Amino acid sequence: MDATLKVLKAAGANIELEYIEIGEQVYLSGNTSGIQKEAWEAIDRNKVILKAPITTPQGKGYKSLNVTLRKSLGLFSNVRPVTALHPYVETHYPDMDVVIIRENEEDLYAGIEHQQTQDVVQCLKLITRPGCEKIVRYAFEYAKATTARKLRAW
Repeated sequence: MDATLKVLKAAGANIELEYIEIGEQVYLSGNTSGIQKEAWEAIDRNKVILKAPITTPQGKGYKSLNVTLRKSLGLFSNVRPVTALHPYVETHYPDMDVVIIRENEEDLYAGIEHQQTQDVVQCLKLITRPGCEKIVRYAFEYAKATTARKLRAW
């Protein structure tokens, strides 16, 4: 977060920062969601969140705040452009230019877990037709809106 803010300042970004506390300290203060009402209001008011790593306390049934944010804000797609930095960085794939679009809410992100024994935790992977259709539709729309020539799924 500190490095990002330094870059934004050096670039002359005209931004006004409003800090909110979310995550571990909020959980440990007794808030079971890890985020207070005032923080949600700030996110809604500003329409932007620059998020540092969030810690969710391990064990004791705490739900991941990262997943809560994704679901609450509709952040179902993770878009990751990957471009080779050749010739500045040596690589076997100098022409690499792909975009990975990954579903961000379902599967193991659903956070449905059950501790069977002291040493065994079971985690359910739930994947829905609507969730699959939404991410596939997004990928196709992204490909149409950019210069993508191929679309692969796996």
